[in-house]
Amino acid sequence: MKRRRIPFNGATGLRRLILSFYLPALMVTVGQGLLVPILPLYAADFEIGYVLIGLILAGEGLGTLVADVPTGLLQRRFGNKQVMMMGLLVKAISILALFFAGTIWTVLLLRLVAGFGRSMYTVSAHVYVTNQVELGQRGKAISMFGGTHRLGGFIGPAVGGIVAGLLGLRAAFIGVALVTGIGLLLVALFTQTSRSDEPEDMVTDRHSLDLLSVLKTNYRVLASAGMAQVFGQMVRAGRTVVIPLFAADILGLGVDQIGLIVSISVAVDFSLFLVAGWLMDRFGRKFAIVPCFGIQALGMALVPFATSGVGLLFAAVLIGFGNGLGAGTMMTLGSDLSPAGSRGEFLGLWRLVGDLGHTGAPLVVGVVADILVLSSAIFLIAGSGLAAASIFLFMVPETLKRPRPLAAAS
Repeated sequence: MKRRRIPFNGATGLRRLILSFYLPALMVTVGQGLLVPILPLYAADFEIGYVLIGLILAGEGLGTLVADVPTGLLQRRFGNKQVMMMGLLVKAISILALFFAGTIWTVLLLRLVAGFGRSMYTVSAHVYVTNQVELGQRGKAISMFGGTHRLGGFIGPAVGGIVAGLLGLRAAFIGVALVTGIGLLLVALFTQTSRSDEPEDMVTDRHSLDLLSVLKTNYRVLASAGMAQVFGQMVRAGRTVVIPLFAADILGLGVDQIGLIVSISVAVDFSLFLVAGWLMDRFGRKFAIVPCFGIQALGMALVPFATSGVGLLFAAVLIGFGNGLGAGTMMTLGSDLSPAGSRGEFLGLWRLVGDLGHTGAPLVVGVVADILVLSSAIFLIAGSGLAAASIFLFMVPETLKRPRPLAAAS
């Protein structure tokens, strides 16, 4: 039975995706944003060092790493909608349980479980939108998905900081669980089931074959573009660790001030998602990707020189500007590279590679900060952004291929 494709035709295509795709993603990212100013300070309340704080912040990413490839197989077996719903349910329950956690090891376990849920949702959502949108409109559609992430990231930290300041750090976990539950309800009501092109009775026997075939066929692009994605996701994830820790430990700012700085940075980030989509679909993917990581590297390198909240805000805004230019770029690139017959397997591997960088950033910050100083870790994260920009510029081919004009062809 063939998979039904919903064409992305201007406003009509957008309307079809608003309730099924964009709004659930917004709810999930609002919840994730609530955690940004809370989680580092929540972990620090257990009176642990930077290494363990970094491990807690990386816990969800570690769980995601474990689940990315199995999720690519699950979505083929059960369908995008079902796996998205399972993922959101797991994520909501695991975050709510943080309210009651009494030991740091319980917290770590719950963060790992939250990562399982995040992977189930994000990989299946990535496959879902790839199947619905044509190549020439993919940058716009996926950058709008990136825009929902940024809008959620703008709303969440400010609200999270206020809630934590008024009711305590743990109160934010209840809010995260509630908004994630709203996302689950929206998926249940409006998202269509999308299955593999293959008959159901052929799927189970070909899981291992498909995964091995995808690895064999795509190992070169997974090595080059994948390495660049690892470095790029490190600088992206690093800012969520670096800004709160530097603000609290070096500048002595309060949780409400930290939330405000993060939210202003994300507001700049959010304002550029349409520009990112236009750049990708008009000029090519690399016209958005390379400036994205180069500018973030510069902004991150400026953080250790901040001597006040205003200086830190300037660096955070520059990082947000760079990240905004790259809204949806890694998802769009992964969608472009994914083979039509094995998208779930490929995108599971693609997200695994990227999540290595996303997970590694908190660990790098924690380990280097404990061994040396926090500023050394920040410079290392900045270097990863510069490496990402360089690899994408010189080693990764442009994936937006347009048909040659008839006159040129003749």
